Amino acid sequence: MAEKNTADIGFEKQIWDAACVLRGNLDASEYKSVVLGLIFLKYISDRFEDKYKQLMDEGDGFENDQDEYLAEGIFYVPQGARWEEIAAKAHSPEIGLVIDNAMRAIEKENPRLKDILPKNFARPELDKRRLGDVVDLFTNIKMIDSGSEKDILGRTYEYCLSMFAEQEGKRGGEFFTPSCVVRTLVEVLQPFRGRVYDPCCGSGGMFVQSAKFIENHSGNINDISVYGQDANPTTWKLAQMNLAIRGIEPDLGKYAADTFLNDLHPTLRADYIIANPPFNLSSWGAEQLKDDPRWQYGLPPAGNANFAWIQHMIYHLAPGGRMGIVLANGSLSSQSGGEGDIRKNIVDADLVDCIVALPSQLFYTTQIPVSLWFITKNKKQPGKTLFIDARKMGAMVTRKLRELTDTDIQKIAATYQAFAAGTLEDVKGFCAVAATEEIARQDYILTPGRYVGIEEQADDGEPFEEKMARLTGELSDLFAQSHQLEAQIKEQLGAIGYEI
Repeated sequence: MAEKNTADIGFEKQIWDAACVLRGNLDASEYKSVVLGLIFLKYISDRFEDKYKQLMDEGDGFENDQDEYLAEGIFYVPQGARWEEIAAKAHSPEIGLVIDNAMRAIEKENPRLKDILPKNFARPELDKRRLGDVVDLFTNIKMIDSGSEKDILGRTYEYCLSMFAEQEGKRGGEFFTPSCVVRTLVEVLQPFRGRVYDPCCGSGGMFVQSAKFIENHSGNINDISVYGQDANPTTWKLAQMNLAIRGIEPDLGKYAADTFLNDLHPTLRADYIIANPPFNLSSWGAEQLKDDPRWQYGLPPAGNANFAWIQHMIYHLAPGGRMGIVLANGSLSSQSGGEGDIRKNIVDADLVDCIVALPSQLFYTTQIPVSLWFITKNKKQPGKTLFIDARKMGAMVTRKLRELTDTDIQKIAATYQAFAAGTLEDVKGFCAVAATEEIARQDYILTPGRYVGIEEQADDGEPFEEKMARLTGELSDLFAQSHQLEAQIKEQLGAIGYEI
């Protein structure tokens, strides 16, 4: 069986399946806040309880001192909001109000969470019996004995995000980028330290994978600082909760805001930018931003924001900064609305480091073919661009969904690292290094297939004439078999009164 890197390694899927049984008639978009809100509430309550018991055992009377918790990045959970108190009222008619009041009390004690937590559990359309059953479900999380609770809840949060994205279809793309795509970006960029920025951060997956990368390579998560924003208030809240579970304290602005029209980090110059902006966004505010200083390489067309996103991110790069973004394949070759000229100017400025064409069916939300753009200031290989054709990579994990495997991701990352080191040799059909002059000869079209060529076919040693004689003989036999089957079908139809 093909290697996979899906998150459903047992526990997460059990939680999801059980929670779905309890969902009732709620839409995925509504139920999302119920499940993810409870996961978050359970996480911060359990973390608080562990520290509370430790302080009680020490016997110095500091168990109600908020500073003791804040010093270790633990949210303070006041009485009445702690999970054991919520669990005790799981099957009372007031359980929705109990949870809403707990969320309000936690926000009051922790300014970082102000206006972030969901507080709509008391609404009439949410079946309180089912809600109590979900509370019971999460009460049993500590019974799982594999991995740390922080990791379990973090993985569960991420897994449920992905499943909600799948169920919401196109709308799900607003808050979730498939993990394998994010990991590919992160493994190529390797953000060990510095400022990491995502101007359309969704639920924060780019930051979570960056933190995982640092942890997996024995680095210190405190060596990076996280900046981002998102225009959707619900998604912005999901990101805040997702990052809090991971122990990441981001600067996502004080509220949700449109990145183009209200840039919350105007002076930021990031060391790494990792993003999956909305594909081919049409109404993005072009009329109000005609003279914006971000458009250094040309005015983006009003009907498509792809090159507005690219230029916004280049504008926010530090002098030695690097970025990796997901874009629809049209950005590689489009000439409409001045996009060809903008792409030419970006290439001539020697910013395009690497282009990766991805396989189809990676996204829950669209079948549009996509590519990864890696843009670098102060490139290690000046005047050269690496092209990777990864369209044949990946394994189908469902009938509709493909994932890049761990091996695929490492191969792409290793290919880039070899290019940066100057040791890469071209591989027909997979990777090639092109000078800017060659890209100019291709009219600045960046489709990897133009540069990597066609994979060489292994010679099987059979002479051409012999092979053609054999194949035509086999084809003749197949034709004869088809005629026999046709005759049998006609005979069977005639026997029941249908002549052809």
